[in-house]
Amino acid sequence: MEILTQTEVSLRKKEIIRKIKAGALFIHPTDTIYCIGCNALDQKAVEKIRFLKNGVENPFSVWAPSIKWIEDNCVVDSKSKEWLKKLPGPYNLIFHLKNKIAISSKVNVGQETLSVRYPNHWFSQIVTELDLPIVTTSANKSGQPFMTNLSNLDKEIEAAVDFVIFEGEKENRPSQLVNLTTEEVKKR
Repeated sequence: MEILTQTEVSLRKKEIIRKIKAGALFIHPTDTIYCIGCNALDQKAVEKIRFLKNGVENPFSVWAPSIKWIEDNCVVDSKSKEWLKKLPGPYNLIFHLKNKIAISSKVNVGQETLSVRYPNHWFSQIVTELDLPIVTTSANKSGQPFMTNLSNLDKEIEAAVDFVIFEGEKENRPSQLVNLTTEEVKKR
């Protein structure tokens, strides 16, 4: 497993993008916590992450490459548009999925909805250049504490990932979940 800084990712951007497209599993920072990610269209990579998280059957979130990607692939109504204006930000927005082939069915376990992030973070530029959504789910075993530093990265996850993008300690709080699929917007 290779540990990369923001500077190293910037210098090796094309290589990192190529690895992600090819199915690499990796740990990445967000504006809140560290997450494990992969190309959200790569079914085998998504299944590997699901296995690493103890086979959890909950849907995963994706980091969208752009707001346009969200508009093209999710149902965006007037209340959703108001939330899109708040992006980038620390939100995890749940939409009805319009384009079922925009992600592997293993990401949302066949559900009609998709949880989408577009954080205010430098790594968004990498995802934008990748031009694909990536899985973004907390880098921990299901039910265990969130990864906030290299010292609390689960050893099995560490052994399974191709690289870690590390930028120092993170706060121990995930993004705010906002369900836009119900009549009344639900926040958690």
